[in-house]
Amino acid sequence: MRIVLFGAAGWLGRAVLAASVNRAEIRAFDRGPEAWDEWRDIDGDWTGGEVIHGDITDFSAVERAVSGMDAVIHTAVLYPRQNVEHDQRPFLINLKGLWNVLESARRHNVETVVHVGSCMTIHPKGLFFDTDVRSIEGDLYGICKRLQEEMCRQFHDAHGMRTIVLRPDYIVDSRLGIGRHREKLGPGGVPCRMGWVCRHDLAEACLLAAKNRAINHDILHIVGTPGAEQHCNVGRAKKVLGLEFRGDLERFQQQ
Repeated sequence: MRIVLFGAAGWLGRAVLAASVNRAEIRAFDRGPEAWDEWRDIDGDWTGGEVIHGDITDFSAVERAVSGMDAVIHTAVLYPRQNVEHDQRPFLINLKGLWNVLESARRHNVETVVHVGSCMTIHPKGLFFDTDVRSIEGDLYGICKRLQEEMCRQFHDAHGMRTIVLRPDYIVDSRLGIGRHREKLGPGGVPCRMGWVCRHDLAEACLLAAKNRAINHDILHIVGTPGAEQHCNVGRAKKVLGLEFRGDLERFQQQ
C-alpha cells in the first residue's frame, strides 16, 4: 500500500514511519529539512522512502504529494502559542492545510484519508464520547480540531470519501517514558492521568485505519489509559480497527 504521510517529521509522524517498515510504501511530507531536526536525537534519520518538503498550505505542493497514493495519513498540526489574534498560521495550516489534503485526495481518487484530530477523554457534561458527540472547547486549537472533523465528515457526505478521524488526548512515549514536551513521566515527573496514549499505539491505529475497508466514515477515540472505555468509544476503535494497546501506561501512575 502506498501512503502519503503529512507531518512525517513530527512526534507522531516519526512513530508512524517506524511502524510502517515492511508494511507500507511511505511518501513522507513535511515543511523542510529543519523539521527533521527536532526528534533526530530520539528517532534518528529516516531513509525508508521518499521525502518531500513543502508547505501544506500550498495546494499544488499537496496535490503533487497525494498523486499516485492509495491512502493519506494526516498528522500535521500547528499548536497556537501566543498573539493568536494576529497569527493566521493556525487557520492556514490546520484548516486550509487539511482542506488541501482532502480536496487533493478527492481529485486523485485516493481510497482513504486518516486524519489525526484531538479531543478530551472525559466530556465535561458527563456524556459518553461517540462519533456524534463533540467536545466543548472554546480555544483556537480546540475549535480548529472540531472544524477539521467537520471537514472530514463533509467530504464523506458530499463525495463518498472514506474518512477516518482518530481522537487522541495527550500523546506520550511509554517506551522512553517521556511526553510530547520531553517531560519525564512517572515518579519524579508527571504522573499518568486519564487520556494518555503511547505514540506507537496511535501510529498503529493510523496504519490499521489506512488499510481498513469496512469503515466509510467514523470518529474514534484512541486512548490507552485503563478505564477510558467508560468515557469514550475506545472499545469501538479496538473492535473495528483490530487495535491492541501495547503501551504500558500504568507504570507511570503516582505511587
